[in-house]
Parts: sequence; C-alpha cells; structure tokens
Amino acid sequence: MSHYLGLIERYRDRLPVTPGMRIISLVEGDTPLVPLDNLARAAGHDVKIYAKFEGLNPTGSFKDRGMTMAVTQAVHEGTQAVICASTGNTSASAAAYAARAGIRSFVLIPDGKIALGKLAQAMIQGAVVIQIQGNFDDGMRIVKDMADAGPLAIVNSINPYRLQGQKTAAFEIVDALGRAPDYHCIPVGNAGNISAYWTGFSEYAGVRPATAACAWCDDVCRFERPAVCASRPVMVGYQAAGAAPFLRGGPVADPETVATAIRIGNPQSWDLAWAAVRESGGWFAELTDEEILATQKLLAEREGVFCEPASAISVGGMLRDIEAGRIKSGSVITCTLTGHGLKDPDTAIRQSQGQVLQIRAESDLVKRAILDRL
Repeated sequence: MSHYLGLIERYRDRLPVTPGMRIISLVEGDTPLVPLDNLARAAGHDVKIYAKFEGLNPTGSFKDRGMTMAVTQAVHEGTQAVICASTGNTSASAAAYAARAGIRSFVLIPDGKIALGKLAQAMIQGAVVIQIQGNFDDGMRIVKDMADAGPLAIVNSINPYRLQGQKTAAFEIVDALGRAPDYHCIPVGNAGNISAYWTGFSEYAGVRPATAACAWCDDVCRFERPAVCASRPVMVGYQAAGAAPFLRGGPVADPETVATAIRIGNPQSWDLAWAAVRESGGWFAELTDEEILATQKLLAEREGVFCEPASAISVGGMLRDIEAGRIKSGSVITCTLTGHGLKDPDTAIRQSQGQVLQIRAESDLVKRAILDRL
C-alpha cells in the first residue's frame, strides 16, 4: 500500500534533490483546488473559478511548500539552525520544519504586528522568537546581515530553494485541471510566491521563463522536461492599498494593512515578480482593507472557505476584475488562498460581532429565535 509522502517525493524529478538526501517533510502539498461555484454564478460572465486552498498545508499556509525544500537543503549542508524574518506564517513554518529536522530556529517578528495564531505556532514549536521594534522590512534587513554569522541558513524567500518548493503549487493546479488556467490570481507581499508560480507554470509548459529561474538554483537546468501543457496563465498580483509598493513604483516606508501576511513595504523578489507579470501579460492591483475583509466574509458565508485576510485579496481582486471586464468572459481562473482563517481568529471574530445570540436556556425562546431567522 502506498500513500502520499509530500511534494518532494511527488515532484522529485523537478526539484533540486539528490539521491541519499534526508528529506524533511510534514507531508505538505496536495492541497485541494476548490471550485467556487456560488461566487462564479454570482459573478456571471460564464467563468469557472477555483481556489487553491494552501491553508490546508501542515502549518496552515503555503510557506510549507518552500520550507520543506529549504530545510531539506539546509540539513544536507550541515546547517545547525535556521533564521527568518516574518509577519507570522514563515515563522510558524520555519519553526515546524526545524523541529522536524532536529535543529534550532530563530524568528524575527515585528513587535505587535503579528496575528496571535501564528505567534502561538512558532512558540509551541520551540523557536527562539525575537520581537524587534520595527516592521518586517527591518527584520529582513537584519536577517540578511546574519548571512555570515555562523552555521545557520536564512529561510526567507531570498533562499532559492524556497521558491523551488513553492513552484509545485502550479504543478498541482495543472495536474488537477488537466491544463493551465487562463488567469492565476495571487496575493503579493514579499513577492516570492507569484515568482514561484510563474516558474512552475512555465516549466510545465516546457518554457524557460524570463524570470531567469536558473539564477535561483544552479541545478534547475537539469530538471527541464517536455511540455505537459502548451499554455501559461496571465498572472495577476493583488496588494493591500496600505502596503502596495508595486502600485507605488517603489518601497513603502511604513506599510499598514489588516492583512498582516502581506504587510510588507520592500519586497525581496521585486524583479522576479515584475518579470512574471510582464511576461504573462498580467498586472498588479490593490484593494482596501474594507474590500479585503468583505471578501474574507463572503468566501466564508457563500462557499464555506475560511481563509486569512491576506488570502481573500486574490478573490476580491479577481471578482472586481471580472466585473470590470479585465478578466475575460468564459475564462478558467485559479486563485491562491495562502493561509487558513484560524491563523488570525481575532480579525474574524471582530467581523462577526452581533451574530452570537444571548438567550435563556429555554426551548421556547431558542425555538422562537431560530424561527424568526428562517
């Protein structure tokens, strides 16, 4: 009897792994591609919409895809610890995979700027949590200064192996649909994920992307294969209005948004992300916090899908672009939902105030409350 063993085992021939490597895995990947039929009907235009729900990875976010590859390589190189700057999801994932590997993890987080669900994960998994008096971009600057500090590996998306793992989400989408989507919509914070998806779609189409994937990892060229599909999607990246450097033309000094996972003002994968959008014929767009939260609630109430605010931006932007005619009628559209809603329960509860009824423990009163709402 065989069973799924994680994305490295599934896509080993397309990843920079060698025989005898110790694979550090929590059986990540293989996340569902959920049809959003209710939203598609409401949107009209004869579109088909699917959500790649990455919140169902082991630590609840897409970061696990890259972390399995990054920590596997770090262990292979004899690294004793990993380090990252994080708005939350990276720290949770790094701590989990370091624990699995039996090495230490150090995570730098912005003081007061991290959802408690994510902080709890990093702490319970044994990470040394360092809260800095600054934002993610300050943390990233400090982490990069640690490059020569000792036998530790940086596992942010500047690590080329992170993006190699993350590209497998694009493989899974094509495998599930039997083709590439016409459009792929994705949240953009540090911008590694949009770059990784474009590489994945390009590799499956048998095309070398202009993002120069071989610059990420010297071994990538060995893993080219004949085309699985002949097309690639238009890549559309969405940012929060208060943290939208791609829309502002440069870094944002003090990014601010309720979507903490993309509260980043100086993306590390700037050039790769621009290359993915331009080569695919795509675009960047921004949404307000109000639009992001409304979409998070819409997904939960209409489709039963509970994602964190940063994830919802891909669906909110997509629905707006369908209505505006920017996304063409009759299209097949996939949206990445990067993290689970339980990562940030406080934000969800604040949106749902008034939905809890306080009633005495009497059957008639409860019955009346129910019937009044049918």
